Amino acid sequence: MTILTIDAAGWLQTAEVVRSPNYDMRPKKSKIKLIVIHGISLPPGEFGGGYIQHFFCNQLDANQHEFFIEIVDMCVSAHCLIERNGHIVQFVSFLDRAWHAGASSWHGEQACNDYSIGIELEGTDIFAYSDSQYHQLCSLIKTLSSHFPAVEPDSVCGHSDIAPGRKTDPGPSFDWSRLRKLLE
Repeated sequence: MTILTIDAAGWLQTAEVVRSPNYDMRPKKSKIKLIVIHGISLPPGEFGGGYIQHFFCNQLDANQHEFFIEIVDMCVSAHCLIERNGHIVQFVSFLDRAWHAGASSWHGEQACNDYSIGIELEGTDIFAYSDSQYHQLCSLIKTLSSHFPAVEPDSVCGHSDIAPGRKTDPGPSFDWSRLRKLLE
């Protein structure tokens, strides 16, 4: 398992950086203590094409696919995306607040964006995630946990866990037991 490096500005040194405008400062007293795993594919069920990057940077062309008309005006982001081949793209510094969780609650505390890191996996609720994604996700979680000591082993959850009834990702295709074994 490769331990990755995060610089003083909160950027992963081995990631491709594609800066999103969709972020702001975390509240002054917030402490990073949660990692939220998401699943995304654009268009739905399709992989590749760079549409996720365009979406997180407000550059999605609504004429490229009929589904994009529904989401083109949304301003969202995640800290990182792990593509199907394991390639990591970082959109927002870990020190800043990415806009990934929306209305959310974890252990009774609202506004998860304030104290979490959002990691998107390129995938869907129904297609299995790739081996490369699990290995990169494990490396990233271990790196984040060592860099942000308030992130404890049980502080990794899915978007569906913090927004039940509203979100389903990373979905039933995500193998939580596999991730737990990799993290041991």
